[in-house]
Amino acid sequence: MDALPYVPTIGLEIHAELKTRTKMFCDSANDPDETRPNVNVCPVCLAHPGTLPVINREAVKHVLRVGAAIGGTLADYTEFDRKSYFYPDIPKGYQISQYEYPLVTGGELAGVAVTRVHLEEDTARSSHEQGVSLVDFNRAGVPLMELVTEPVIHGAEAAGRFARELQLLLRTLGAGEANLEKGEMRVEANISVSAEPRKLGTKVEVKNLNSFRSVERAIAFEIDRHIALLREGKPVTQETRGWDEEGQRTFSQRLKEGSADYRYFPEPDLPKLMLSEDPECAPEAIRASLPELPDARRGRYRERYTLKESLAEQIVKDPIFSVFFDAVAAALAEDQKAVQLAANYLTVDLAGIQAREGWAALPIDPRAFAKLIRLAQAGTLSSRGAKDTLELLVAQGGDPEELASAHELIQIQDDGALREIIAEVVNRETKAAEEYRSGKEAALQYLVGMSMWESKGAGNPSRIRELLIEELGR
Repeated sequence: MDALPYVPTIGLEIHAELKTRTKMFCDSANDPDETRPNVNVCPVCLAHPGTLPVINREAVKHVLRVGAAIGGTLADYTEFDRKSYFYPDIPKGYQISQYEYPLVTGGELAGVAVTRVHLEEDTARSSHEQGVSLVDFNRAGVPLMELVTEPVIHGAEAAGRFARELQLLLRTLGAGEANLEKGEMRVEANISVSAEPRKLGTKVEVKNLNSFRSVERAIAFEIDRHIALLREGKPVTQETRGWDEEGQRTFSQRLKEGSADYRYFPEPDLPKLMLSEDPECAPEAIRASLPELPDARRGRYRERYTLKESLAEQIVKDPIFSVFFDAVAAALAEDQKAVQLAANYLTVDLAGIQAREGWAALPIDPRAFAKLIRLAQAGTLSSRGAKDTLELLVAQGGDPEELASAHELIQIQDDGALREIIAEVVNRETKAAEEYRSGKEAALQYLVGMSMWESKGAGNPSRIRELLIEELGR
């Protein structure tokens, strides 16, 4: 066992495409779902000579709202800079970004301190097939938020938790969808390992991680790789590495650049901004525009409805479900027991239908869902009947009570009708009946099940059990 207490330290750089009608500095459409190459392009985003950029106000507001949500300091003075590097996916030979005067400094999210949040333009997308390299400029110039954390993360799981929370925040604010699989959010991890708790080791950057699982696995792999090198007395090379999803390992790409390599200087074609002079971008207006944030919503669900933490988290992590759940709770007059039942049906049954059908929006009226919950709570529908009615409600819409009645799912409350069903079952299942009379409790549960089947799930199981005991006379 190695006696040295190796300490990993991780900082994240996360890029997220912002949801705007047009690109960052031109009128070309910002459409992440466009599949035809080089459709959403213009002379500005293709860097034709003589063209001039114009700042997208909506993108600026998105970044400021993110900054306000994490408790960061919103800039008054800000400017854009040219970041020079020469790749085929950078048509100008430089990227318009921010260096010395970002829109946001400081803040905290998921217990992780944030260094800065700034705005820049995205690059084009390159592809390499059969020895030919192609460039699609649809993405070139799309507004891109970059968030940089402090190097205060000490494990792969914490890094993944931060990235997930940022995605949720962006979706809650309407700033972006941040789908990693579509490249709308890209995570880069700076990882170092040291045997001295107060001293950082050599930093290695792993770029373009496109799933939360990849983020966690790549960081864990790098931590293990660094520790193995240190144990052998070998140096860790400061470099940029990629992640091989198939091989589940990182690989060397190039030596890491420093800020001097990018030759930053202020962008001469864009004005300096005094944000307090724009009423829409003033800090008070930005903070007033924020919706209820995910952490506050979690707390409200736990305190007001006493939901379990795992249940509250499952609802909060999907903004569509959160909005739906709040509407259902309002329709239930915030009756705590009814809302708790609604949360269970939402996260298990309705979420299961969504996963199976794959729809993006909930095709069900919250008031109808609330009525379904009331029917289940009152015993008008059994658990099985409520689940079947929910399937019908999603497929057809309408009134849940009418649907349940039309499909004979209303729970039978009449003792006379239940006694007829029970008598038929007992006469048919004579062996089980005798086993129960001789003391085998499991036989009773079998008879309850057969009676429920005979009633097509519409019998009240508790009342069936009581009447069976009475019928069998033990």
